[in-house]
Amino acid sequence: MPGVVVLGMVKIVGLPSDGTSFGYLVPLASGMASKGVSIMMQKISPCFWCDGNAEELARFYVSIFKNSKLGEIMRWPPGYDHEDKVLTVTFELEGRTYLALNGGPEYKFTPALSLSVDCESQEEVDTLWEKLLAGGGAPVQCGWLTDKFGVSWQIVPRELPEMLADADRKRAGRVMAAMMKMVKLDIASLRAAYQQR
Repeated sequence: MPGVVVLGMVKIVGLPSDGTSFGYLVPLASGMASKGVSIMMQKISPCFWCDGNAEELARFYVSIFKNSKLGEIMRWPPGYDHEDKVLTVTFELEGRTYLALNGGPEYKFTPALSLSVDCESQEEVDTLWEKLLAGGGAPVQCGWLTDKFGVSWQIVPRELPEMLADADRKRAGRVMAAMMKMVKLDIASLRAAYQQR
């Protein structure tokens, strides 16, 4: 591709008439980006497999997290049944690049893979918890929730891993026991369990 800077690879997915799925990779080049849009492709980028709502997912997450932005929105080229509909959306959350792909209804999200958020305060825990549950999400247990798209999140106070890794294993055990009873994590209660004598 002379004169073109290749920024990464995009997987194109389709459904032939027999109902089977297929996919292949094509270069994402600088000429494909909209004017003024900066795309930073990291070496490994998580990809969300969506069923027609990739742009909605990306915009939802970008609206929640600071230091985040929407990147390139790529549409199906002429000659496809989905012509001009959104194919992929690149976006950044806290400086990390993600890709959302409208691949179809074949695959769904599961808690087997989740996104863990490091929170500096109870205020941040509460804010992210409320925003990620908006529109139909569901709380789970131990700081886990599922958002309206079915994506699993862990909303974790920064000091929790430090407490659980304490050399005093009885202290760590008390924190673990307290956490297991919680849905949204409460820093004050975790600290109380940690400091108990």
